Amino acid sequence: MAKHKGRAWHSKMFAAAIGVTALAAAASMWTAQAGTTADRPQAAASAPAAAKRPVEKVAVDIAHASESGPEGVNITIDDGPDPVWTPQVLRLLKDEGVKATFCMVGTQAQAYPDLVKKVVADGHRLCNHTVSHDTTMDTKPEAYQAQQILDAERMIMKASGGVRSQYYRAPGGAFTPYSRQLAASHGMRPLGWNVDTKDFEHPGADTMVATVKREIANGPTVLFHDAGGERSQTLSALREVLPWLREQGHTFGFPVR
Repeated sequence: MAKHKGRAWHSKMFAAAIGVTALAAAASMWTAQAGTTADRPQAAASAPAAAKRPVEKVAVDIAHASESGPEGVNITIDDGPDPVWTPQVLRLLKDEGVKATFCMVGTQAQAYPDLVKKVVADGHRLCNHTVSHDTTMDTKPEAYQAQQILDAERMIMKASGGVRSQYYRAPGGAFTPYSRQLAASHGMRPLGWNVDTKDFEHPGADTMVATVKREIANGPTVLFHDAGGERSQTLSALREVLPWLREQGHTFGFPVR
């Protein structure tokens, strides 16, 4: 998976998130239980009540397949929630009868908890997309990776009212063996993608639809965004591509866990 680069919005988000996550880390620390060694880095804990719930065991390898089988398609929506675009995406998905996976940035979830709850209420799944969408995660120390993943999980869980993220998607695909193991140990299956619409580059709705039609044979997980910029092209592409996928015999579901 190619990394997404040149996204000024994420640089601003990263700078703003530093203060938020520093406070969170100071408030409560726990051991990042990614393995059995005792010298793993520490990061902020999630809510005590949520921490008592059993964590479902999931695989460590990066998921691409669909729970809906060989004809299934996984629509994934990244970087939100956003007060302008997420409600419009939710309405469109509801109109089309499609469930999606929302990969949320921790600071965005913290800022818009009502939208996180709306995503859950509509039957979609949550995915952890770190605190600040740092696409250089794979070059950073394990302690930093742990802070980004576990602080984001705490933020998303609090915003959702206690609903856990079922997946972890590294920003720009910047996974490491450690981050995958850490996420899986907290019940979040590492999640990749097969079709990148590159909607963050605003290539035009027609180009995005053509990309899906051309590349869906490569695998079922399709990447869109509901934040990080103006998303009218994304909405237009979804309006066209969702009925087309259904006409081709595809069904919509969630990634495997």
